[in-house]
Amino acid sequence: MKITTLDTFNTAPERPARDLLLACVAVPRWAEAIVAGRPYADLDALLRTARTAASPWTNEEIDAAMARHPRIGERATGEGADAEHSRREQSGVDTTDASTAQRLLEGNRAYEERFGHVFLIRAAGRSSADILAALEARLANDPDTERQITADQLREIAVLRLRGELS
Repeated sequence: MKITTLDTFNTAPERPARDLLLACVAVPRWAEAIVAGRPYADLDALLRTARTAASPWTNEEIDAAMARHPRIGERATGEGADAEHSRREQSGVDTTDASTAQRLLEGNRAYEERFGHVFLIRAAGRSSADILAALEARLANDPDTERQITADQLREIAVLRLRGELS
């Protein structure tokens, strides 16, 4: 079953609705809470529930969700919906410029060494320069601050993906 509208989401069997949500962010508790809240009167009500259910996420949920995100500047592989989302979201990241590609590579490496996970940012609507500036600025954060920013970015990505799936 292909879910493309709020009406089809509201009436879909639990499994396809849950799968659609897990492609937005791999947090089963979040997906289950949203599915359990159906039917939604409108898209705004669904997105409010999605934001609420995503705050807070546990460290384990954040880690599991991040494991499915490629590095900024690297194209996601695979045929799954989450890989398609990543490719679309990072379409504005220019890796053909050698300087940009090198700075992203070095920044990603420094970030992963410092924080132990990939740098995550809502890439949709951001230029390579914006992403690089955020990456460089966030390298100065302490681990607790960075964890909070990462969780916030995951929430933004999940809600943006959900909106896109049902618009």
